[in-house]
Amino acid sequence: MPMTAALPLSSTLNALPFPANTQRILALTFPHLPTDRIARKRWGLSWRSAGRLEAPPLACAGKLNNTMRLTALNERAERIGLKQGQGVAEAKAICPDLDVVEEDLAADRKLLEAIADWCDRYTPLVAIDGKDGLFLDITGCAHLFGGEEALLEDILIRISRLGLDVRGAISSAPGLSWAVARFEESRIVPPEAMEEALAPLPVASLRLGEETIAALQKLGLKQVGDLLAAPRAPLARRFGAPLLLRLDQAVGLVEEPISPRRPVAQLSAERRLAEPVQAEDDILQITRQLAETLKPGLEARGVGGRTFELLLFRVDGAVFRIAAGASQPLREPSRVASLFTERFGAIHDDLDVGYGFEIIRLNVLQYAPFDAMQGDFVGESRQDGSLAAFVDRVAARLGPDCLQGFELRQSHIPERAVRPLPAMAILASRRRTAKEDAGHGFFRGERPLRLFRMPEPIEAIAAEVPDGPPRQFRWRRVMHRVSRAEGPERLSAEWWTEEKEEPARDYFQIEDEEGHRFWLFRKGLYGRSGTAPDWYMHGVFA
Repeated sequence: MPMTAALPLSSTLNALPFPANTQRILALTFPHLPTDRIARKRWGLSWRSAGRLEAPPLACAGKLNNTMRLTALNERAERIGLKQGQGVAEAKAICPDLDVVEEDLAADRKLLEAIADWCDRYTPLVAIDGKDGLFLDITGCAHLFGGEEALLEDILIRISRLGLDVRGAISSAPGLSWAVARFEESRIVPPEAMEEALAPLPVASLRLGEETIAALQKLGLKQVGDLLAAPRAPLARRFGAPLLLRLDQAVGLVEEPISPRRPVAQLSAERRLAEPVQAEDDILQITRQLAETLKPGLEARGVGGRTFELLLFRVDGAVFRIAAGASQPLREPSRVASLFTERFGAIHDDLDVGYGFEIIRLNVLQYAPFDAMQGDFVGESRQDGSLAAFVDRVAARLGPDCLQGFELRQSHIPERAVRPLPAMAILASRRRTAKEDAGHGFFRGERPLRLFRMPEPIEAIAAEVPDGPPRQFRWRRVMHRVSRAEGPERLSAEWWTEEKEEPARDYFQIEDEEGHRFWLFRKGLYGRSGTAPDWYMHGVFA
């Protein structure tokens, strides 16, 4: 059963524990991410709590300047005295039992992205920082978890249970949070104590280049406090503007926005469960309840959802994102739930429920103005039986491109007059323009029921010259004798799009002796270029 009521994202962002212009940034760093990934794969999620310091020495190695060097170490290897950048041969001589594994940057990145997805339970504003860090904008979110201290403690404990070494810090500037998380123990820095927290940190905490750090240390400027007390003009002349920029960012004088890795949902509602759910029917029931929670927010804005996203947070930390789109804006919970019913039917084998999902969230990623429709006498709308509802359900199960339609274009060349588009896009376009018949009436002549994608060459025999139809023709190795003909209908080339001058086409409606009707054309005229013009088959009538 649900433990808490659904929480719209808008209500989350409106109640700020700090002034509106004060941001609070949580920085997370994973100092042993590559080796933790390997250890999790070998010994499971509980290896760290079982005895992380007793684990055998482990290191990752990669090629650097044509030499295999250590790129990551676990805590046991660090206690022995090994260092990153050390040669593998030298490390083996120091510790013969060292287990060296080739680095896998793609796997490390994938794990970091999975952790970022997991952090969405705290805030939708999550950004990846380099190879081993995350930024979380928790402005206005901390009170939902009992305050900043409770939030920081909760996230650190939960990530540690996933078998990862993690450190975190909260402050009003991303630069300061980054510095404290990497060079101090996990802590919270109040807005009024930013310079005090930054001063004792080494200059490397300012995210400067190695050359700049070495030059500062040679001058005896080893701590950030030394830079804060020094005149700014000599520092700018000696080390350039980037040093002062990083310093001002760390103390909050210069704003440093973070870029979330995913777009923020327009509306959101979630349900935190006292007991994880595994059954598909239970998940869909909660999805419908969340859609009912979102309906008032959509009605207040006069919009309907076009793209929905269902997030399923599994107990072990895995996050599943299931997206479903609609050809027309939706508000009705039953219609929204039906989209995900079809999506579950399509991805049934790929959805690993494991031990169940503890958080379920429904996002509205995109919305559009909603045109209200009159219901029937019992107050119910009949949109469920419409073409749009059918297209949405089929597209949710088989993909948005499974149903194709044709959109008319402003061209008199038949093969260019229409283009195939997904049915969802066509319905959305018709709704925007309110012209379902846009482009009809552009042609004056009759068109065949089946038009070939590209004209097929035919062999015309005994054609009437200079501009008459053929008396017989061969198409696909079959000879056809013409009994009736109508035409020609001349279509000139589009001079504004052709690379060279193209001859005009003379189209004929042809009926053979067996009653089959064809649409063919002659490209050019007899006697113009000294050679006979080419004939093509472009379509067949019913």
